[in-house]
Amino acid sequence: MPHVMTVLGPVDPSVLGFTLPHEHTQIALWQIPGRYDYWELTRDEPVILDELRLFREAGGTALADLTLPGVGRDPVWLAAIARASGLHVVMGGGWYRNPYYPPEARIDRRMTDELAEELVAEATVGVGETGVRIGILGEIGTDKPWVSPAEERVFRAVARASRRTGLAISTHAAQSPVGALQMDILEEEGVDPGRVVIGHSDSYPRLDHYLGLLRRGASIEFDFLGMAFEPTERHGEARVVDLLLELLARGYGDRILLSQDVCHNSQLRRYEGNGYTYLQTAFLPRLRERGVSEADVARLTVENPRRLLTIA
Repeated sequence: MPHVMTVLGPVDPSVLGFTLPHEHTQIALWQIPGRYDYWELTRDEPVILDELRLFREAGGTALADLTLPGVGRDPVWLAAIARASGLHVVMGGGWYRNPYYPPEARIDRRMTDELAEELVAEATVGVGETGVRIGILGEIGTDKPWVSPAEERVFRAVARASRRTGLAISTHAAQSPVGALQMDILEEEGVDPGRVVIGHSDSYPRLDHYLGLLRRGASIEFDFLGMAFEPTERHGEARVVDLLLELLARGYGDRILLSQDVCHNSQLRRYEGNGYTYLQTAFLPRLRERGVSEADVARLTVENPRRLLTIA
């Protein structure tokens, strides 16, 4: 039976309403050598639960937490957050990008098929002894505008696991057209492009790039929405809106997803950020003002993420 695998078990896809397909509820990114900017979303349960309460009160029903091993993934934490918040929480699987591969994963010492077997086990049995199963593969990334040999191995392992489990793949492809290279690998491995989402697409706002991915059958994700760390982020969203409207006019509304990638304490409402509610409170009203229909809003925020997370 088609289902969505949450951290509390399988659920009928119909229970997923408004869904954020690319978020984090705790993550640490600053621990790698040479990085001292303290990029972190602190594991603070009362704070996070209050933020998620606001999201739920605004109409949210579900989110995918794409925190992976090496940057803080914790199945027990996610299960507790899901129970306490009342949200459907989906856990990601795989490995993030080269600098963040945990040594114990031995990415450079294991065959691709062995890596794939680990992911299949996480999808069918659970992570370690927790019994908590992954419901999506991601976020799977490249650190630079190219794919390193280790990253290629991970992409191929993820592709093979996706084909065996039916899980969708969500990628990290920031500030460059590297998503096209990611698609090359996934397609070589026989992955259905309709099960692939190229993440952070709004960080590389180029219509031709988007059309190239969409024509191949992939989806694209605008998930830096509401970020305001840099002037380019604060002032660049208008261009993203224009591009989104162009894609909707061309008939690609069924392959665009929206999220906010909350991954830093300063993004939380508690610390004067936008929290998990930016889409509901700011971005979607802007789309409606530009003439986007309620049917298109539902497609972007309910139907598309539901389809992505549904395992046939």
